[in-house]
Amino acid sequence: MQELVNSDVIIILIAGFILGLSKAGLKGLGIIVVTLLALIFTAKESTGILMPMLISADILAIVVYRRDVQWKELYKLLPWMVVGILIAVYVGDAISEDSFRKIMAVTIIFSAFMMVAWERMKNLKVPEGLWFSGAMGLGAGFTTMIGNLAGAFSNLYFLAMRFPKNEFIGTAAWLFFIINLFKLPFHIFSWGTIGTSTLPISGIALPGILTGFWVGLKVVRKFSTKQFHYYIIAVTLIGAVIMLIR
Repeated sequence: MQELVNSDVIIILIAGFILGLSKAGLKGLGIIVVTLLALIFTAKESTGILMPMLISADILAIVVYRRDVQWKELYKLLPWMVVGILIAVYVGDAISEDSFRKIMAVTIIFSAFMMVAWERMKNLKVPEGLWFSGAMGLGAGFTTMIGNLAGAFSNLYFLAMRFPKNEFIGTAAWLFFIINLFKLPFHIFSWGTIGTSTLPISGIALPGILTGFWVGLKVVRKFSTKQFHYYIIAVTLIGAVIMLIR
């Protein structure tokens, strides 16, 4: 791991701030965090740096939104996400970063248009079959392990379920807290992306995470559920564009 300079520390703090905003409820900002860390570290190194940051922010989120959880829907996604993670651990080294980025960008754009359809067509039947939760869970699990980018799939699923704002945020918070803990041993023992040299770097982000989370709570409380849903769609599309050009 290379030695950090002052500009690197500033970038890590900014990434922490944006991560705090995201975990407070301003979903869809994860792609910006991943992009910032990629300015300093390689793609694989950045996943290890980010993991302790994510878990720290997850803890804040599950404390604040501990009563706003749809456990039934969480349990539908969770097993499929675990399978997706295991597939990613096995094939992760065989996928080029450029190919992965393009596939993800196309998938996210498609997801965003599907979100618009569900928001505008209130009478449209929400998919209830195992195929839908399975597909969303596999996609989320695979992408969260490869690039910490599962938000597009989970956001699509929760929007399709038409969750109220707080239940959307709370269910996502618990889902990713559990998933990130599950991913942790793979980063430590399989990929070797987390160790004594990376944890102090992750810790640099903590003041930014705390500040961003506090600001995010203030902002998200001003959103109605409808405004929140359209915000999710907008940031999902922006994330796809960033992924294509980064």
